[in-house]
Amino acid sequence: MKNVGGKERALRAVFGSFVVVADFLANVQIEILFLIVGLWGVLTSAFGYCPFNWMLNRNTCAIDIPAAQA
Repeated sequence: MKNVGGKERALRAVFGSFVVVADFLANVQIEILFLIVGLWGVLTSAFGYCPFNWMLNRNTCAIDIPAAQA
C-alpha cells in the first residue's frame, strides 16, 4: 500500500538527499540527526509509504490499488 504521491515523493527525495549531503558538512553533535532525517526522507520517497501519513489518515497517492490486487 502506498500513501505518498508523486509530487510529495519528489520533494522528499530532494530534501532527503540535500540533508544527507549537508550531513557531511555538519559538526559531530548534529551529524546523526541530519543522517536520520535525510535517510527518512529518501527511504519514504523510495518506498512510497510513510507511517506518519498512515497515522494521520493522509494519502497523497493518486492511484489507489485495492488490497485484493496487492
